[in-house]
Amino acid sequence: MNETSYKTYFRGKCITMLGLGLLGRGVNVAKFLAELGAELTITDLKSKEALEPSLKQLKKFKNIKYVLGKHKLADFKSCDMVIKSAGVPLDSPYIAEARKNKISVEMDASLFAKFTPATIVGITGTRGKSTVTHLLEHILTRAYPKHVFVGGNVRGMATLPLLKKTKIGDMVILELDSWQLQGFGDTKISPHVSVFTNFLNDHLNYYKGDMQKYFDDKANIFKYQKEDEVLVLGEQIVKEIKTRFKLNIKSEVLVAKKSIVPKTWKVKIPGEHNRANIACAILVCQELDVSTKIIKEGVETFLGVPGRLELVRTIGGVKYYNDTTATTPDGNRAAIEALGAKTRQNFSAKNLNGRGKNIVLIAGGADKNLDYAGMAKLVHKTVKALVLIEGAATEKLLSLIPKKTSYPVYIVDSMKDAVEAAREHARRGDIVLLSPGAASFGVFKNEFDRGDQFVKLVGKLK
Repeated sequence: MNETSYKTYFRGKCITMLGLGLLGRGVNVAKFLAELGAELTITDLKSKEALEPSLKQLKKFKNIKYVLGKHKLADFKSCDMVIKSAGVPLDSPYIAEARKNKISVEMDASLFAKFTPATIVGITGTRGKSTVTHLLEHILTRAYPKHVFVGGNVRGMATLPLLKKTKIGDMVILELDSWQLQGFGDTKISPHVSVFTNFLNDHLNYYKGDMQKYFDDKANIFKYQKEDEVLVLGEQIVKEIKTRFKLNIKSEVLVAKKSIVPKTWKVKIPGEHNRANIACAILVCQELDVSTKIIKEGVETFLGVPGRLELVRTIGGVKYYNDTTATTPDGNRAAIEALGAKTRQNFSAKNLNGRGKNIVLIAGGADKNLDYAGMAKLVHKTVKALVLIEGAATEKLLSLIPKKTSYPVYIVDSMKDAVEAAREHARRGDIVLLSPGAASFGVFKNEFDRGDQFVKLVGKLK
């Protein structure tokens, strides 16, 4: 499709949007489509009251109808298109109804990809995709000012409206989770340059324990690439692809080894996992003809992403880190290792600086059907104090941690209580680390709300 065809393509179309939400993505997609003259039906299981912040932003549009607190099969029988939000169940009867009636099912990011003339750089992986996405933005905007855009799984960001801004010669960096990549699979397209950082256990509640289904969604990042396109792989994912993907990869494959990051570079984001992320970004930038000088400057001035090992404040010699996006045990491990705690089997109750244990950990929450044995063992070896936010994952951790510990363990039901308990045990030279290793639902609206509450409370400490 050409650069301007989207302006007429959506006009007069009857479109059912499955999911509106509160993070802003659904609202911005709805605004974009309504402004183009589409006739929208927005349906969401949340009530009108729960969705009020989103509905308020759309009240001026007369071409939007709402079905809230429920879904109706009739809305999926005779429309021209269904646009589903991320996280719609794999066995959704409403999506099945649309497909039965030969109605196309689209998603925000993949629908954008069908229309834009820009070069798309897509990033996925269980861990690291946000850091790689924003590091690439940081570097590429230095190399190509006013020609770089970011979308996909970015907080509050809808990708489809970027059609109004992007043109030939631009680059769009898309952070793509497994749900958004379902849309790429449906439309049988992949980004021009793709990054697959790693593949670890996650979302087993959604995929009902089937890791192959999770991988199959992720694999859409490269499955439909052409011979002249590029796939950058983190070292960990190479073996997984050989095991799980039985087809030939058509594109050029590059492996991002951590060793390509010069040891002389002054990297500010901590951890070996971040050297792996930087390696992925370096290879992408080299493919896009960015000079080594600009890559180095970008890497050395990159301070990280909010919610991902984000240093919030240092108070009385105590550092407070927000790592709310660590929603799996693997994410928690990466944070603890990055901040310097020893994790070897011969742990001697000394950290790398020769002091005793110095991490006061805030963790726990809702479970995604993940295994917490490794996290329990690591936490038991490394923390000075443990504050757990109630939830099924917390119950799992408690069942795996010895009943008698040398460190205090608290169970709380709010971030306020969590921060207060953590502060009570933190002393000069210590670290208070919010790295839950679990999902946020139940106590918080989402993982961002969890991190926002932590940052706000830490900001008020004296």
